Amino acid sequence: MFQKITSLMISTIFLTLVFFSTAICGSKERAHTNEGREAMTLKISSSAFKEGQTIPVRHTCDGEDISPPLNWDPVPEGVKSLALITDDPDAPVGTWVHWVLFNLPSSVMELSEKVPAEEAFPNGARQGLNDFGRIGYGGPCPPRGSAHRYFFKLYALDTGLSLKPRATKKDLIEAMAGHILGEGQLMGIYKRR
Repeated sequence: MFQKITSLMISTIFLTLVFFSTAICGSKERAHTNEGREAMTLKISSSAFKEGQTIPVRHTCDGEDISPPLNWDPVPEGVKSLALITDDPDAPVGTWVHWVLFNLPSSVMELSEKVPAEEAFPNGARQGLNDFGRIGYGGPCPPRGSAHRYFFKLYALDTGLSLKPRATKKDLIEAMAGHILGEGQLMGIYKRR
């Protein structure tokens, strides 16, 4: 009897510890940079869709295939540039990259709908290659079937990046290593009928 009670107590303690460690480590309130420094959480949103909601057809390959409007709060001093990666982790071939954008000035707080498919902009921002092999934004275009998730991930960096236009997501991730001061994401879904 004592052994059963002891086993039950140990199991309860273990599950409690697992619950609290998951709650702490999985919290979106605590992002960490590549060097383990505490990072700020950026709030990114869109007037086109809410977190976890369907991305409108106009922003997909079934519509006009134009980028959605995005906005975020002002970033603190010390942030030198911003970067954005949009990808789909549910693609059958592995994570599919839809947008790579970097060297946005830290003073920028929004992207208008329909960002042009240009390599570079007068404010210094540059666009990389998506997995469609094109510059700029390529909207959701999943195979017919289940809904896919699309993550718009914004990064606040302590430096500008020396990457050239047409850089890939891999290039950008490598260049950002050790320079991320904060991050945030917006997730939308899309399902083709």
